Amino acid sequence: MSMKIFNGTMQKFGAPDTVICQFQYWSVLLRPAQLTLGALVLIAHEPVQSFSALSSASFTELKIVTGKIDVTLRKAFQYDKLNYLMLMMVDPDVHFHVIPRYAQAREFAGKTFFDAGWPGVPDFSKINGTNPDINQLIIKHLISNWG
Repeated sequence: MSMKIFNGTMQKFGAPDTVICQFQYWSVLLRPAQLTLGALVLIAHEPVQSFSALSSASFTELKIVTGKIDVTLRKAFQYDKLNYLMLMMVDPDVHFHVIPRYAQAREFAGKTFFDAGWPGVPDFSKINGTNPDINQLIIKHLISNWG
């Protein structure tokens, strides 16, 4: 798809540099602050501020997008659980934080990634420190495993 969409929420999460894949109604971005290895943000393109205001076409595509995310993250990092969190307290555009969950630490690009909240809710106060270079390696790895 040639159309590029970068709404305010996408820009806040680093677009265009963090974009993994764009669909007609949704974009998948790497979350620059890696709560866990492979943490993503799934952002709607429609200019609405409530989940129920999305079009039915957007909901239909969401099924396809979440299927791709599931397969890709499983292949790339073998997560144990996958959390979709719709918080929308700061950024108004409809979006989910997609947090792969891990019972044990994962190694990637010479770094150890922990899931500080396991087995409970994700701990947003404990981020795995990365830098733009490591994030680009994670993005490349996800793109190479994209379903």
